[in-house]
Amino acid sequence: MSTLLFDEPGPRARRRIKIATVLGALAALALVVLAVRQFAANGQLGAEQWAPFATWPMWRYLLGGAWSTVLAAVVSAALAMALGLVLALGRLSSRRWLRAPAAAYVEVVRTVPALLLVYVVLFALPKYGMDLPLFWKLAVPLTVSNAAAFAEIFRAGILSVERGQTEAGLAVGLTRGQTMRMIVLPQAARRVLPSIVSQSVGLLKDTSLGFIVSYGELFYSGKVLAAYNGLLIQTYLVIALMYLVVNASLSKLARVLERRSSARV
Repeated sequence: MSTLLFDEPGPRARRRIKIATVLGALAALALVVLAVRQFAANGQLGAEQWAPFATWPMWRYLLGGAWSTVLAAVVSAALAMALGLVLALGRLSSRRWLRAPAAAYVEVVRTVPALLLVYVVLFALPKYGMDLPLFWKLAVPLTVSNAAAFAEIFRAGILSVERGQTEAGLAVGLTRGQTMRMIVLPQAARRVLPSIVSQSVGLLKDTSLGFIVSYGELFYSGKVLAAYNGLLIQTYLVIALMYLVVNASLSKLARVLERRSSARV
């Protein structure tokens, strides 16, 4: 049984993947051990260096940055998914005047780094009288960038639904729009849910671009905190751990959803 977006690897490919995974894990472990030894040799693991992170004011400040990160990610993901669905339907439309602009948007935006879009919103738009609020200077570029990725995810999901589903809907008197809305889209959304969660993980990491526009997300909060307390390594390690916990949880959710989706097929 093939998966939604790629062919299931065979026995030889799975063996190579396992070997590469083990080697990668060993290399990562070696780097961690080396880093810990260097930190210890330079006195960065002393209790006095970590004591400030045992206080509530420190964590209250970092959790405030984490909340700003989650807020930006949720709003951007919701808008990007809505726009992505519209683009996916446009690309699948039989009308060329809808299909061509949607395809052009997806193909162009997928090649443009999100960082460049942030600079466009930050520096180019104000020259034309479009100076967005601070929050939207981050949310708009993330929405524009990720909408193209969500569009391809939704398009793949729609195309994965058996053609007979559409024909059955038309046969009972539904219009094409009703068939898409009531029959095809619910099945497609269920199938691509793991991919949507995985893409949302990437979007969450992209919120770290907020430091460019001085939006108070987690990474920017850590930058300010490190400048204040002088504990550069400790602060960024704590922030990295916070990102790791959130992203690992979302990745675990994506794997669970993928297993449940496979079990229904």
